[in-house]
Amino acid sequence: MTDCPAYSNASAADNRFERPSISPLMAILIEVALAAGGFGIGTGEFAIMGLLPNVAESYQVSVPQAGHVITAYALGVVIGAPIIAVLAARLSRKTLLLMLMGLFAAGNILSAIAPDFVTFTALRFITGLPHGAYFGVAALVAASMVPPHRRARAVGRVMLGLTIATLIGTPVATFLGQILSWRSAFMLVGGIGALTVVLIFLYLPKDEVAEGASIRRELGAFGRLQVWLTLAVAATGFGGMFSIFSYIAKTTTDTAGLPATTVAIVLAMFGIGMNVGNVLGSRMADYSLKGTIGGMLAFNVVMMTVFSLTAHNPVMLFICVFLTGCGFAACPAVQTRLMDVAADAQTLAAASNHSAFNIANALGAWIGGLVISWGYGYGSTGFVGAGFSAVGLVIFLISILVERRSAKG
Repeated sequence: MTDCPAYSNASAADNRFERPSISPLMAILIEVALAAGGFGIGTGEFAIMGLLPNVAESYQVSVPQAGHVITAYALGVVIGAPIIAVLAARLSRKTLLLMLMGLFAAGNILSAIAPDFVTFTALRFITGLPHGAYFGVAALVAASMVPPHRRARAVGRVMLGLTIATLIGTPVATFLGQILSWRSAFMLVGGIGALTVVLIFLYLPKDEVAEGASIRRELGAFGRLQVWLTLAVAATGFGGMFSIFSYIAKTTTDTAGLPATTVAIVLAMFGIGMNVGNVLGSRMADYSLKGTIGGMLAFNVVMMTVFSLTAHNPVMLFICVFLTGCGFAACPAVQTRLMDVAADAQTLAAASNHSAFNIANALGAWIGGLVISWGYGYGSTGFVGAGFSAVGLVIFLISILVERRSAKG
């Protein structure tokens, strides 16, 4: 395939986008390639949660000890996203995506053959390093291939890989891991990563490094207050979703009184909600970016409060779990806003968004666990989630207020 300038490196903040010199079919193939990487990452990230007992038995450690590998992966995401984005400032986006997905594929394949628990844990940390940077750069590529008023939808299509993984990839990998071996699940994820490398190599045209790109310019993102405020919205506002999701199995059986066999159905409802939220949220964000973020945070405050008040009712549990998944609707909007407020340091800001989401994951699970340990029950995670969403909404409103005052000044 002939190399050509496929997408603009212009800042999203000033809407200097150019339509790519590629066909609509090629644009679809590029988005599919990018989404395939998200599918692999989502499958690998969530499948381990269902395979922890198998990993623990294989390495002769306790299940809580085996849980450290989840923490190690999340730590890799948080650390890797900003560091890689800065160090790769002088790389083209195609080259960077190939390197990131190559590392992800290798990390999973090596995880599948890790001889001991320490090695396995270290490999999970390494595998998590490219996670945030990949999604950040993939979002930038997708957004730059469309007009400004369709950016969020392009980001949402890339994120579909992640949300579909919760419905298809994770159950398949978990089933495979339980029937054959947990190692086969990681080998499968590594294969998806390798396939993504091939697809990106074949379909994503070569791009030029942005003029003036440098480590110093990327670090400039952290000198912008709006970047920090938007990252804070992600790190706090979405902690509620993870607070509820982390303990949803016990909420289903202990609070709603449903049999353990229904947990899979509840998880499926969450996955369906994520997919619905991603599709609808990306469309809403193209219509009103700020309205989508603020509106969804306010929606989560109300919905998660209802979750706690009605968690004992099986019907309401299913409805609220679905709506909790729909809260993912704000994700494409937050990602797009980061592109706007980062100006010419988009890579670092976009990648750091996923560090913020993993912080939300850790905070949500931690605070939710504390409240449960204090005797308030598994249903109380909804109140925790409402609190997180309220904090995120306040930070977002402060962000808007500061932005308006800066515009007037």
